[in-house]
Amino acid sequence: MADQHVTPRKDEGWQVKGAGNSKATSIHDTQKEAIDAAKKIAKNQGQEVVIHGKNGKIRAKDSYGNDPYPPKG
Repeated sequence: MADQHVTPRKDEGWQVKGAGNSKATSIHDTQKEAIDAAKKIAKNQGQEVVIHGKNGKIRAKDSYGNDPYPPKG
């Protein structure tokens, strides 16, 4: 199961890339557009979205798979 990573592109814009893939799944002008696209893919495939900041460091994660530790209550 490959997580979907939202990362900045070298030239400009943002990309959605499956973990381990060499090519971007999709390319977007804004980070928000890329996050929205990544969430659609992740929801369909039960994956996690990993959002990177402009510096490349992970700033957030959203899981859409089978959470081994679901919230209680």
